[in-house]
Amino acid sequence: MTGNPLFICILWHMHQPFYKDPFNNYYRLPWVRLHGCKDYLDMLEILLEFPDIKQVFNFTPSLLEQLIDYTENHAKDQYLEITLKKADELTIEEKVFILENFFLANWDNMIKPFPRYFDLLKKRGFHVIKKDLPRISNYFTKDDYLDLQVLFNLCWIDPLFRNKDSFLKELSEKGRGYSEEEKSLLIEKQFSIIRNIIPGYSSAVKKEQIEISVSPFYHPILPLLCDTDSAKIALPDIKLPRKRFSHPEDAINQVKTGVEYFEKIFGYRPIGMWPSEGSVSEEVLKIISNEGIRWIATDEDILAISLGRQIRDSLRNVTDPELLYKPYQFNNVSIIFRDHIISDLIGFIYSKWDSKHAADDLINKLLHIRNSLPGNKPYLVSIILDGENAWEYYKNDGHDFLRYFYSALSSEKRLKTITPSEYIKNFDAGEPLKKLHAGSWIYANYAVWIGHEEDNTAWDYLTEAREELELFQKMNPDKDLSKAWKAIYIAEGSDWNWWYGDEHTTETQKDFDELFRFNLMKVYQEIGKEIPSHLYIPVLREDRSILPSITIRGFIEPKIDGIVTSYYEWYQAAKLDIKKAGGSMHKSESMLSTMYYGFNKDKLFIRLDPSFPFDEMPDDTRITIYILGKTNIKSVIPLKKDLMGEIFSKKGDDWLKIKDIKDYSIKDIFEFSISFEDLNSKIGDELRLFVLLSRNSEELERCPWRGYISITVPSPDFEAMMWY
Repeated sequence: MTGNPLFICILWHMHQPFYKDPFNNYYRLPWVRLHGCKDYLDMLEILLEFPDIKQVFNFTPSLLEQLIDYTENHAKDQYLEITLKKADELTIEEKVFILENFFLANWDNMIKPFPRYFDLLKKRGFHVIKKDLPRISNYFTKDDYLDLQVLFNLCWIDPLFRNKDSFLKELSEKGRGYSEEEKSLLIEKQFSIIRNIIPGYSSAVKKEQIEISVSPFYHPILPLLCDTDSAKIALPDIKLPRKRFSHPEDAINQVKTGVEYFEKIFGYRPIGMWPSEGSVSEEVLKIISNEGIRWIATDEDILAISLGRQIRDSLRNVTDPELLYKPYQFNNVSIIFRDHIISDLIGFIYSKWDSKHAADDLINKLLHIRNSLPGNKPYLVSIILDGENAWEYYKNDGHDFLRYFYSALSSEKRLKTITPSEYIKNFDAGEPLKKLHAGSWIYANYAVWIGHEEDNTAWDYLTEAREELELFQKMNPDKDLSKAWKAIYIAEGSDWNWWYGDEHTTETQKDFDELFRFNLMKVYQEIGKEIPSHLYIPVLREDRSILPSITIRGFIEPKIDGIVTSYYEWYQAAKLDIKKAGGSMHKSESMLSTMYYGFNKDKLFIRLDPSFPFDEMPDDTRITIYILGKTNIKSVIPLKKDLMGEIFSKKGDDWLKIKDIKDYSIKDIFEFSISFEDLNSKIGDELRLFVLLSRNSEELERCPWRGYISITVPSPDFEAMMWY
């Protein structure tokens, strides 16, 4: 490509679920407030250092509503209330809450930079049993708790503001021995930062350096609101909810009210939209178009399926860049399709790299794309990702990477940033698409939000509550039901089903489950109906099978030596990502990172990869492998090298020892094998397994976090059958 620069559209998506408890108006979780101090205003202020760089910021109305609630309505969350309480007046329950929750931050990049904070983490223990926290709390002094109250909130203030504000800089340098007055002023600083977010972005729009786009109000999957049957377009065999949900009028409402709320806050109507989770369908495009939206964005896989063309080869290289790097149109709405690989590099990979090296690599990749394109017309690369959650995994909250990247972009004349509206106006609104595939930016389908038993249960509960509300409204047309309808629209948000099913897990999963059910309970309360008993029961199930990210592909014969002898020895095994949590919920560090399991015709094999070396774990830690079938077996294996592993069999209510075992090794990794004969299992039997790490009979960690892994004892011709 010669002549034209390659145009780059960078879109940062800013969103938080609606955390408010509908019954007490308290925010269940603090992430709107804490991300508000760390991840919104700094992104803008860093960008403003580079006036030649243009970008798009997408704000969900539900996030804006919560930010305003904090700054104008004095909204509270439990974390804030416990922070503001004087340290010498804390109850034992509040002290336990602090020890459990005030280390919810990235340990390496947010806690370790404060030596006192990291010392307090070590004092509490990296991996503690919840039952022990009341006892542990007695070892913490009033000054310890006061420092914890300050440091938790201080580490969630962006380093840009900690360095720029003299009080925050002094507080950071002080490091310990804080006063109640300093704590109160720190919280005032938090709210000052949050108050500047919306005015700051409004000002940048007037300077024409940024464009702000919007999402549907409470972040629903619009195509599923229109019709849950649309999930079958991408996945014909998907199991759908018992009740079909088909309310395009709700999709219209979520888009319409989202646009109207945006206009109320910023003073103009947006013309760009990021549909929640990049979820699109032909019906949804009509709805979006009718609200005056002129462009949207989604994922490249949607384009590939819509065109019926391969965009990448088996090595994920773009095979036809002229197809991907331009806008298209459907129903008079321009659509840009994000480069999935480049977006994910920023979101998940570059955080592990040296910042300068990562920025240089990104620039080189963009120049490579430019060189692969003809020079006869302009082209557009779209980089679109979460603008909040990646940065805590970067050193210095990603500032070094962003500054290197923006600086290189500013000086590289072959690359030029642009907003979608500017590109569409000046160059190309896009050629028409004959069809638009119904899917999201995750695997071009909706499987994250529908199809699993938990997802489908949630949809059925939503459908039932909505039916009751609609019937009541018809019978009582003059009654104000706005609170009930708001609860329905909140419950339609995608965030609840994000945490149902197998794909994602987090320590605060139960909070999400309760918030979903509480909003449906609110509907019944508002219409004076008895709350159904099932809404008092968690949708989350403990007794369920967990699917691995990679399934068993053939027999394995690993050497049980505690080291990765060869890449291929576990290649055919199933893989379960223990630490997988969607990258967004600030969970504390897991002791284990990955689990592999597989078999040959005679034996079952299990491998556990630690997050940190096994020899750094307490000596009295034990690994217990439960394998449940016709006979329930558990293998108890101590980390202490001079103790022997043992196998037990369940007899009635008792576990009876069968024998000592030697078929395991604990070094770099944990490797274990057991014969199907010892498991009293034959071909075709189902085995359910899970692993516990414990100390003194108290659970430290469970893998999987809930449920179990299901395997079927193979026949000798299992591998031959895998070819068919």
